[in-house]
This record gives sequence, C-alpha cells and structure tokens, in this order.
Amino acid sequence: MSALPTGLILAGGLARRMGGGDKPLQHLAGKPILAHVVERLRGQCGSLLLNANGDPARFAAFGLPVVVDTVPGYAGPLAGILAGLDWLAAERPDEDWLVSVAADTPFVPADLVARLQAARAAAGTPLACAASGGRQHHAIALWPVALREELRAALVAGERRLGLWAARHGVAAAEWPTEPVDPFFNINTPEELAGAEALLRKNPAR
Repeated sequence: MSALPTGLILAGGLARRMGGGDKPLQHLAGKPILAHVVERLRGQCGSLLLNANGDPARFAAFGLPVVVDTVPGYAGPLAGILAGLDWLAAERPDEDWLVSVAADTPFVPADLVARLQAARAAAGTPLACAASGGRQHHAIALWPVALREELRAALVAGERRLGLWAARHGVAAAEWPTEPVDPFFNINTPEELAGAEALLRKNPAR
C-alpha cells in the first residue's frame, strides 16, 4: 500500500450535546475544529473528503468535496463511511483504501495513516482502527473499498454499530499513548471544547 489513501472527515452528526448546529465549525484556539483536523490529515492523505449532510455551502471555505449520506435518517458514521467509499469507487476507481477520521478530534496524530496501514498489514485483517487508553476508536480507521457493498447491505438491514460491523470482518488496532494528550480526544460538549482549549495551552505543540 504505497500510495497515500484518501481521507474522509466525518461531520455528518447532529451535535445534540453541543446544542445542535455544526460542531466542527466551533472555534478552538481561534479557528474551526475542522481546520485542525484538516491540517493534521492533509500531509498523510492523497486527498481529503468531507462527509456532511444539509447545505454543503457552509463548508465551502475548506475547499473539500462534500459527500452526503446515501442511507436516509442520519444512520450514523457507517453511513458516512459508505458515502466516502461510494465516492472513491465512482471518482477514483484505482484507489482501494479510505481513512476515516471524526471531525471533532483536533489532536489526530501525524503518524495516523502509516500506523493504521502497518497494523492492518501485520494482522492480515481487512480493517484497522485507532486505539488509546484501552479503547478502540472505530470512526478513526482504514477501510477497504472492496467491502462497500457488504457495508451497504448491513446498513439497509438496520446495522448502525460501527464497532460491531468492523469486528465481524476483522479489525486490527493501532494503539497510541494518552499522555501528554490523548490524540483521539473528541469534542462533544461545550465543556469538552473548553477542555481542548486547556490542553492546547498546556501542550502548544499539539
């Protein structure tokens, strides 16, 4: 797997715990959370996509293709991943892999893609996901385009549990330390946004 995969940033959630609206557009250290994610992923991926529902114009400043869920009813991150895989199959048929990252994880590590690729190759599994603090983060993962029709069938049948679907097919975990900052810290509430600001003040290199 020598070529850099396409990166998909998942921003299709409803952000209920943030009071609604677009959580990735909330500001952290003077710029949108999404800008932090884009900066960290850009050098690791051949190109980037954004999964978001509703009017794509609100993300126009980022200059990224926006793919919408093809399964109705806000079916969760699995639907966003399927949208990314479908885009790749149509627009980049020579590409076999997609890396997904949640749009609310501003501290994504600089070695994310390389370590996911290595973990998958070492384990011989179709999938690989990130892990930290003894917890797997299935929204931050490496996905083969070859499984997209199986994913579509599962979603149509009502599957919404990302981790369960991944485990069924075989997923390797690449583990990162949580100190000084958990690289997969995600922002779901105003309190967590304030916590991320505090983490950045303590660890400006993040």
